Amino acid sequence: MKFLTRSAQRLAQCAQRFFILATTSFALLALTFAHFAFTMTKISWQTACGLVIANMVGTGVFTSLGYQLATVQNTWSIVLLWVLGGLLALIGAFTFAELGTHYADQTGGDYVFIRNGFHPFLGYLAAWTSLIGGFAAPVAIAGKAMEAYLAPFGPALGGVNLRALTVALVIGIGLLHTVSLRHSSVFQNLTTLIKLAFVLVLLAIGVLVSAAPTNALRWDADFRQEVFTAPFAVSLLYVTYAYTGWNAAAYIVAEISAPRRNLPRALLLGTLLVTVLYVGLQLVLLKFASVGQLQNQADVAVIALQNRLGPSAGRWVSAGIAGQLLATMSSYVWVGSRVMQRMAQDFPLWRFFAKQSAQQIPVRAIWLQTAVTLVLLFSGTLEQVLLCTSFALQLMGTLAVASLLRTPRRPSDFHSPFRPWLQWAYIGFSLFVLVFILTDRPRESLTGLAIMAVGGATYWLGNRKH
Repeated sequence: MKFLTRSAQRLAQCAQRFFILATTSFALLALTFAHFAFTMTKISWQTACGLVIANMVGTGVFTSLGYQLATVQNTWSIVLLWVLGGLLALIGAFTFAELGTHYADQTGGDYVFIRNGFHPFLGYLAAWTSLIGGFAAPVAIAGKAMEAYLAPFGPALGGVNLRALTVALVIGIGLLHTVSLRHSSVFQNLTTLIKLAFVLVLLAIGVLVSAAPTNALRWDADFRQEVFTAPFAVSLLYVTYAYTGWNAAAYIVAEISAPRRNLPRALLLGTLLVTVLYVGLQLVLLKFASVGQLQNQADVAVIALQNRLGPSAGRWVSAGIAGQLLATMSSYVWVGSRVMQRMAQDFPLWRFFAKQSAQQIPVRAIWLQTAVTLVLLFSGTLEQVLLCTSFALQLMGTLAVASLLRTPRRPSDFHSPFRPWLQWAYIGFSLFVLVFILTDRPRESLTGLAIMAVGGATYWLGNRKH
């Protein structure tokens, strides 16, 4: 046991030094990439799958357990929460696999599905809401989370201003994605591998290191009293937020090689893999700390590993969570710019952002999203933006799934199993989520609807002007 603890501490020290070196040299690396004259017109299913994983795995899986333990404490209940969240994400993945293969020649995801399934106005509202709350805000929030996790390393970073580092990363990621599809693919693959390696190391430590003397694992029959309660339902809502991103590859379906075969593979395998990782991580955290230590805490991953392996392990986990956010930020930049560019093709008001480079990259849309991200980063109102747009984003996501019910099935499409029953189940749960958000956060929900109303005004004004 002492050998494993010492090995983990040494590994933590090496990881910290590596992360510091990697982050400080990132901007230079992005510029170096720009000198290579690579061309690529399509990406593999592995890259698309990595995009799904990078979009899904952010900070939610490392933080939400503490809030769940406030009311739900049986281990069977916790496992069931994360399995149900994975099943809901899998239903969405099946739905978007069929929709994506139906519109295999069009990027844009929700925008295209809602536009064609219901009305261009609703598709426009989906793109408008996504620009701020769906893509730019998550990148800014990931940047702020990275600053928080790197704060303990302030002296080791030589007094580097963490906000300046975040700005450099946001601009560097945007710059890299403007070069070519190959640059985007290589960088996304590398950062996703780092993300997966970090999670797998945590799972390996969970298997190799014995449990804490007082831990939160509780395998008894009391879970039956927890499952059919309001706190369990509320906890499930927060779990579904951690699964957000299962639809990432559908936004760039036109950039995937052989999309009718590879898009379903990327969506389904990515979602299944993340579900397994999520369940495993919760068991590791429960194994290494008590309920009292984790309850109502945000940094449960840091607390659990630090409790079992010492302070250096906690610092290593902080560095690892910060490092894996690079893949998350990159995936949102890649996906979000395609939605904006596709919407701009259809509406003259935004036509300036529809132009692509010689390498078929939506450079202007990327810089628009980067600019919005930087504004939000310095606004100090990120949490409010996320709360205000959560209702609108959930509504648009529900419409996207419902659009399959209005889309005729072709023999060449991927056939979602149990259509339309799976879709109706998803819609029913989503309506419950919408009612909960509206009643729990009425002011923020109405503000989100007001933001959509502003978008609606630009839709009608733009059409009238042209």
